Amino acid sequence: MGDDAEVDALDEALSLVRGADEAGIPLRLVGGLAVRVLCPDFPPRLRDRQDLDLASVSRTRAALTAFLVARGYEPDRRFNALYGHKQLFFSSPSGRAVDVLIDRLDMCHVLPFHDRIERMPLTLDVADLLLSKLQIVELNEKDVRDVLYLLSAYPVAEGDEPGTIGLDRIRGVVADDWGWWRTLTLNVERILALASERRDLVPPAAREDPSRGLEAIAEAARAVPKTLRWKLRARVGERKRWYRLPEEIGHD
Repeated sequence: MGDDAEVDALDEALSLVRGADEAGIPLRLVGGLAVRVLCPDFPPRLRDRQDLDLASVSRTRAALTAFLVARGYEPDRRFNALYGHKQLFFSSPSGRAVDVLIDRLDMCHVLPFHDRIERMPLTLDVADLLLSKLQIVELNEKDVRDVLYLLSAYPVAEGDEPGTIGLDRIRGVVADDWGWWRTLTLNVERILALASERRDLVPPAAREDPSRGLEAIAEAARAVPKTLRWKLRARVGERKRWYRLPEEIGHD
């Protein structure tokens, strides 16, 4: 059942993204399904009953809700009333959970994307997807694999061009926030070590060298000029927790 369930999830997600685009509503894939779309040449990470993880923006939130309801998606009205400024939750006719991030990712760290939602046609920008993984304090193997897939398929490059992992985007996120910088640099170190120990985590036929990409990201984070806010927080360092633990909020 695993392969069929995952194909159905991807088909369902892409149908939503394309249908929303026709309605003038920006909606993009995030998470594992986004990585599958961006890395079609690599072995997919399959999972039964895959949820749909999406991203959109607050200026079309009402239109998005109406679009999904018209397609038979059932909103969690209480959750959406309380948290709809940052996240919407629906149940699909297929029984899948549908999470829609609004304007930003707000987990261990905050990653705004409201002005970057339309950089790519089906998914969030590659650099933003990579950052959505590198902000996770407790990385698991699937997160590491997703990072290595993206870094194996897309170049780490100067600037911030769509279709690349732009170092300017990385620098802009970490230069003013010591906590973001600390989590990202720790994760880069961890993933570099894992990639050298576990060659099975790097996909076959990789077009880019993920270790070289990680090293370029680490150097960009190290060398970018830091703000006064960053420097003040750096004095406290790890004596004070620098990240949030994502809350698990139940749905009706």
